[in-house]
Amino acid sequence: MLWSTVFANEAFAQESSPSKEDIYEQRMAFYKQFEQATVPWYQLAAVDHYERNIQSVRSDIPKREGITAIQFSKEYWAGDINPYPDDTSPGTIGYFGGFGLDGNGDGMANPNHDEDVIKSLTSYLSGFGTTEKDFELALMTYYKKEEAVKQIMTNMQLFAHFKTIALAKHHFPLPVKYDYSYRGTWGAKRGWGGRRMHEGTDLFAGYGTQVYATTYGIIEIIGWNDFGGWRIGIRDHNNTYHYFAHLKSFEKGIALGDIVEPGTLIGYVGSSGYGKEGTSGKFAPHLHYGMYKFNGRTEWAFDPYPSLLLWERQTKGGV
Repeated sequence: MLWSTVFANEAFAQESSPSKEDIYEQRMAFYKQFEQATVPWYQLAAVDHYERNIQSVRSDIPKREGITAIQFSKEYWAGDINPYPDDTSPGTIGYFGGFGLDGNGDGMANPNHDEDVIKSLTSYLSGFGTTEKDFELALMTYYKKEEAVKQIMTNMQLFAHFKTIALAKHHFPLPVKYDYSYRGTWGAKRGWGGRRMHEGTDLFAGYGTQVYATTYGIIEIIGWNDFGGWRIGIRDHNNTYHYFAHLKSFEKGIALGDIVEPGTLIGYVGSSGYGKEGTSGKFAPHLHYGMYKFNGRTEWAFDPYPSLLLWERQTKGGV
């Protein structure tokens, strides 16, 4: 009897847990509820998604529970000269120049209430103006870091372009029906250009094999690099930079600033790099694939091999 009760409780917990689709729908409805003509939903979503991403990789930032992950500093919320940094009175917060507002009509400006937080963000952004440049200025004024602003602007462009925040799909970077091979090469020694570690995974395939974008993102870098040869860098909405190197060439029409999606053809496997522009053939043809995470302070490389294994299964039609 006891075991059946335990199993029943576990089954209920699984059934009652919202799916990713449910969570996306809830957040989208929330953003659209509080958007204004001067502050569209995708700007609210861009800030919220950035905050959620840095909280997931930072131990010094508490993870905010709720629909939104946005956390104002106490100075911004209550006012930097407010003698009560935990003030929740809209009147005194406004008097001391704080941005905290009452969004749910309970008479308090509570930073733990989702409606209060999102209304306060909308008000803060609208105070800077109506253009994307104004939005960018508002972000720089608050975050004071160009990399953070760049990431949030990327989020905004992707959400606005695809008209959704549900951008979880990925694609393996090579055609899964072609011959290719790869293994975990993270941390292997490299000698050209000085002693260094290998920050990525090498996928070996025939010269000229198609290379696809693995994620929704914006092309941030395209061109020659002495180490990576002809390479493309794509930044996604999850604070991750995807690096494709040693290409033979780029797909015709692909350009800096292009928005891509999983499966977009971006180039072809080659053996370029390890020298001045045009150098090729110093190693077997392969795609070097790297991933770098921005945590709000610095950008650091992490092993892409587990992600590639997952995306390979998904692209082949597996779970």
